[in-house]
Amino acid sequence: MEPPAQPIWTPSEERAARSALARFSHFVQERYKAPVLDYPSLHRWSVEFPENFWTAVWDFCEVRCSQGPEQVLEDGTRFPDAKWFVGSLLNYAENLILRGEDDAIAIIFRNERGERRELTRRQLRSEVARVADGLKQAGVKADDRIAGYLPNIPETVIAMLAAASIGAIWSSCSPDFGTSAVVDRFGQIKPRVLFAVDGYHYAGKTTDCLPVIEAVCEQISSIEHVVLVPYLNPDMDADQVAFEHVRFNEFGTADAPLSFAQLPFEQPAFILYSSGTTGAPKCIVHSAGGSLIQQLKENVLHADMGPGDRFFYFTTCGWVMWNVLVSGLATGATIVLFDGAPLQPDPHVLWRLAAEERVTIFGTGPRFLATCEKLAIRPRQMFDLTALRTVLSTGAPLSPASFRYVYRDVHPDVQLSSISGGTDIMGCFGSGCPTLPVYEGEIQALSLGMKVEVFDDAGTSMVGQQGELVCTQPFPSVPVGFWGDVQEDLLVSTYFSRYPNVWWHGDLATLTSRGSLIVHGRSDAALNPSGVRIGTAELYRHLETVEEVVESVAIGQEYDGDVRTVLFVRLRDGVTLDEPLREKIRRVIRENTSPRHVPAKIIQAPDLPRTLNGKLVELAVRDVVHGRTPKNVVALANPEALAFFRDLPELKS
Repeated sequence: MEPPAQPIWTPSEERAARSALARFSHFVQERYKAPVLDYPSLHRWSVEFPENFWTAVWDFCEVRCSQGPEQVLEDGTRFPDAKWFVGSLLNYAENLILRGEDDAIAIIFRNERGERRELTRRQLRSEVARVADGLKQAGVKADDRIAGYLPNIPETVIAMLAAASIGAIWSSCSPDFGTSAVVDRFGQIKPRVLFAVDGYHYAGKTTDCLPVIEAVCEQISSIEHVVLVPYLNPDMDADQVAFEHVRFNEFGTADAPLSFAQLPFEQPAFILYSSGTTGAPKCIVHSAGGSLIQQLKENVLHADMGPGDRFFYFTTCGWVMWNVLVSGLATGATIVLFDGAPLQPDPHVLWRLAAEERVTIFGTGPRFLATCEKLAIRPRQMFDLTALRTVLSTGAPLSPASFRYVYRDVHPDVQLSSISGGTDIMGCFGSGCPTLPVYEGEIQALSLGMKVEVFDDAGTSMVGQQGELVCTQPFPSVPVGFWGDVQEDLLVSTYFSRYPNVWWHGDLATLTSRGSLIVHGRSDAALNPSGVRIGTAELYRHLETVEEVVESVAIGQEYDGDVRTVLFVRLRDGVTLDEPLREKIRRVIRENTSPRHVPAKIIQAPDLPRTLNGKLVELAVRDVVHGRTPKNVVALANPEALAFFRDLPELKS
């Protein structure tokens, strides 16, 4: 399919000129005499001169440190052994909470039950100091692990910043994770302190978390202290809880002084987790400095974020986008937290929040936007979204139909940034760009400082052809390692075994001649009918235009000595998959892709399996269809959905 010839949106000259990216371009022109005339030349300079580029980000974004680096980059050609900002001392939390005036609003919190809270910068600093004091009294020191079993509430942000302020390592997952999923994650890292919530509300339902917390504490012997947030029942008595704990608001000493441990750039700060659908979740360790400078670059330069902005992202604490959301504090912006369901019982809840809180940067995912379109939600007709400047989308490729929906029904003059990167890198390979136009179905630009290429199987770089998304040069947010992987064997085998000394990301992608990026889906889920490699996202993006289809999963089935494409669809309530609808689906795919993309079989499924973070799981479906046992079913939010795919008679012929 030919790429779109005309952009769907172009920034005005005035908007582009006043962006932080434009100021940064002038900054590097003056300091380094860099030949920067436009975004492509800026990106080229950023990867040709990585030491100068990342130093410029450090200075332009005003990274706070007690000691500057002796050397910006050491072993700069070695993946994953390159060292960044060697000799520098800093603190992650200090860079987030010492921005802004005392009375500026740091956090706005809302939930689906109508609760609303605000914290000023002064209040946030005071709370972080108190909780950090509690951790110190508990004997916590640098490198100890602190776990959060919490929803997206202010207490979670406070606990994370308190841990970071003393150099402890923070790791969190959301309270919809069951006991096994929590133990699979926290059991590996052995936290000393667990921050947890008594329960939560979602889609009008109430869930008690106390039994899970009790079971987790029984199974993870390293937990010495439980700090409980009485979110569900603020008046809860201590004798209602079967395990020893201290209430969050009683943890630490009020009016404790605020202090920040000064630590090396590579100091571990976060442990995030892989999805766990192909085995036990990998514990990905990220550094304080690498996370900070990558997040500052993405937020300031690519999202044009700064003081006066209000940054919202719909996320849970088990997803890297929570870390990204909280990092907005480092730009001086106000972060907007939401806890609850995005569409139920009121499908307008997030758009109403955006209007009432004057959100300027609104983050979500493709599934939310596609669902809003199918529900005929037209936010621009219902709400005042004049403050909205940028819409971010990640988690999966964004379809052209959703691009059109945003500009037609949400706001005609926003920068719509489909972005791609993730948990593995605490950042993006493909990002938005406030000075470039937006084309349907494309990620605007390669992220600055990231030498992203697309390789064929032989490791040859390609433009305009589908291949493996790679990064051929070190960057500061390469993981410190996997927890427990002392020899880095697992780190190397995961990211660097496919192409030596090159980061292999596991996505199928196309780099266009204009420098934009199209991601086609995970390469391990690619379809190969008759040897033709097809990214599943190529099917999904067009199926979003079929109003009867809510969501879909495509797999390759080994059949009769070949591989054929099988498409499973979940349909809207009351709709049945008959032959006219099958033909409609085939026609949409054929007309927008090619005859080779048309599935051999289209089957209606009552539900489709997804991870605890909401991502559909193609590999588990493929395993069940082929009679194999899927790995680590406890990583799924709805493992019972897999039963449908066993021994389907439709797949025997």
